[in-house]
Amino acid sequence: MIRLAVNDIRQTSITALSRAGVPAPHAETQVDLLLEAELRGRPSHGLLRLPRVIERIHNGVCDPVTQGRHEWRSSNFLDVDGGMGLGPVVAKAALAALAPRAKETGIAIAAIRNNNHLGMLGWYAEAVAKAGQIALLLTTSEALVHPWGGRQAMLGTNPIAIGMPADPGPFVLDMATGLVSMGQIHDHAQRDEPIPVHWALDAEGNPTTDAHAAKLGSIAPFGAAKGYALGLAFEVLVTALSGAAIGRDVKGTLDSTAICNKGDVFIVIEAPMTEHLGMVGAYLEELRHSPSAHPGELIAVPGDRGRRIRALSAENGVTLPEALWQTINDLAKGAAA
Repeated sequence: MIRLAVNDIRQTSITALSRAGVPAPHAETQVDLLLEAELRGRPSHGLLRLPRVIERIHNGVCDPVTQGRHEWRSSNFLDVDGGMGLGPVVAKAALAALAPRAKETGIAIAAIRNNNHLGMLGWYAEAVAKAGQIALLLTTSEALVHPWGGRQAMLGTNPIAIGMPADPGPFVLDMATGLVSMGQIHDHAQRDEPIPVHWALDAEGNPTTDAHAAKLGSIAPFGAAKGYALGLAFEVLVTALSGAAIGRDVKGTLDSTAICNKGDVFIVIEAPMTEHLGMVGAYLEELRHSPSAHPGELIAVPGDRGRRIRALSAENGVTLPEALWQTINDLAKGAAA
């Protein structure tokens, strides 16, 4: 591992994307998303995905220029064809369209298909919340999670993010319905580190601690039967609204060659009562200072840990695997992905 200044990583990564034909504003958006994951201690959603993004561009399954095509199906339902664009670029364009419509109607929804991997959903939810609106964001993935009691991957990790304005900072929940993300499995495999035995099954449906074997198998649902049921509900909801592929037909978030055919659903709600938002902030502080099982430690609210890690990383730099950093540098110099 090597520790690097945040700005050095950002500029080199932007250069790598620019070499692949990504317009500067889009390159900045993509890198800011990946770098934010690194800053918050989530390398599974971070820069390890950058070489794959560039490979997808070179392979013709990612259009680095488009922001997607929008069609309002009703006053507050936006249909988005992502046009195989960069995930965060298409997503930010959709959210930009939803924000003023939600102010007019109270709520606005975007259903997105034909878009590439979104990355860390909390990044978008936090931005919406900081702008004073409420976000509820859903996305699907390849079939990576086995059903409760099953041995084969049948549904996606299907994360959800909720962003809520609050004082002094927004409430942000970002969680997958798989026990872990496949990105975490890939991160362990890249570092040749074992995974906990309860995380995943191998291709034969047997428990494994080998991250490389787990990449070919399936992830456990979080929360046993309840987590499986929630993930399944998200799968069918997103698919029905977006017209995306479902289950084992979903491709393109982990490879470099398949068109990405998962779905995304974004809901933006205008916060109608500012005094209620004040109550949220006060309640979160009450939670943090409620009796702790570990004396001297505050109770954590979702998002607290990531913000603490981010502050330290911004000051001290980010650690990356040396091989990954070398790859990013090679791409910035024009080497083929």
